Amino acid sequence: MHPAEPVVTPWQANLLLGFARRGDGTLLIRREHSGPLRVQKPLYPEGPGTCHAIVLHPPAGIAGGDELQIRAELGPGTHALLTTPGAGKWYGSAGPWAVQHLAFAVADDACLEWLPQETIAFDGARAAMETRVDLASGARYLGWEILCLGRRARGERFDRGELRLETRISRDGVPLFLERGRLSGGDPLLNSPAGLAGYSVCGTLAATGAVAGEMLSECRSVAPPEPGAQWGVTAPPGLLLARFLGHSSEAARRWFADLWQVLRPALAGRPAMPPRIWNT
Repeated sequence: MHPAEPVVTPWQANLLLGFARRGDGTLLIRREHSGPLRVQKPLYPEGPGTCHAIVLHPPAGIAGGDELQIRAELGPGTHALLTTPGAGKWYGSAGPWAVQHLAFAVADDACLEWLPQETIAFDGARAAMETRVDLASGARYLGWEILCLGRRARGERFDRGELRLETRISRDGVPLFLERGRLSGGDPLLNSPAGLAGYSVCGTLAATGAVAGEMLSECRSVAPPEPGAQWGVTAPPGLLLARFLGHSSEAARRWFADLWQVLRPALAGRPAMPPRIWNT
């Protein structure tokens, strides 16, 4: 007789954050969680006006069957910056899907910055990632996502598995940006010029609000620090989008951070101050 295989129970995790303005400050007034998602404490490296919060996922990786839900609700006049302590890892799966839902609601005259570190999809991962940003008429949002296909440093490619991606940014219920995508491991589209052109890292930065011509020109003058990477900056109505294709997640992060330095003073009224966790 062989001992029975251990039963691994998938993680079901939820995190709800609520921010409110008190005087000149932004307070984290609501912090509810279940499962392995946490924010330990609010941080104020820029003073009381902006609340920094580090979203922790103690297991460090997301496996098949796991489901994570992260919600943030910003009251009028608040300013919050959310980030993560390290790269998110999506492990290979024998069948079950892993799911992540992000839902952000930003009230009038509030500003949300969603600046996570990169997401690494291991070979064989089956992941569904959804991001929804609902903005009031005077709300502002700046966020980015960086996706790495396989662990390139180990010579791993994304030859198996599937990723389903959806991002929706709307203002007063009217879509500003809607994108859906599906990436299948080993698909010829990953190497096609009409797809990812053989690159293993892709990223998108989105910023809402009026983008003046000078600001757009300044963003376009900032190039990623990776020779051979492909990139572009566009400004459809009410939105600025920056796209990256390359092989270095570090180069993508550095480029987005450089663009953030340009955009943040105009959109958030203060200079960019990188969270300390990025240096650890």
